[in-house]
Amino acid sequence: MQDGQKLLAIAGWLSAGAALLHIGCIIGGGDWYRFFGAGEEMAKAAEAGLWQPAIVTAAIALILFIWAAYGFSGAGRIGRMPLLRTALVAIASIYLLRGLFIIPILIWPQLRSPFNIWSSLIVLGYGLVYAVGTWRVWPSISTNARKSKELVT
Repeated sequence: MQDGQKLLAIAGWLSAGAALLHIGCIIGGGDWYRFFGAGEEMAKAAEAGLWQPAIVTAAIALILFIWAAYGFSGAGRIGRMPLLRTALVAIASIYLLRGLFIIPILIWPQLRSPFNIWSSLIVLGYGLVYAVGTWRVWPSISTNARKSKELVT
């Protein structure tokens, strides 16, 4: 397995782990929402038994599981997902853009909180793993590379 594939496998596990933490919030309730920085309003809504926090959190978890599948697909661990290269670039970009929120956090004190700082740094790391992994496997996941491989076998 080449370096890029290893990085994308790691990226897949990172996204899957984040998805599981979101599922944990649904199960754990208000205290989990508070701990992971979802805000007091979301925590109180979960404690009140409202369905909105669970629906929003489940949707985020689903997206993260899909992103994990794309990481595993790029790593060659599962079959090729549709629009693989486009999706990997989009996923890396979204993680990197969210991670770059660290810049205004450091500039403006009113945005600074422990959650905003550590979550931005974590997500920036996720984005870097997806981006570097995608860059390294780019030639091998092209449609042309796949077609020429099929012709050889």
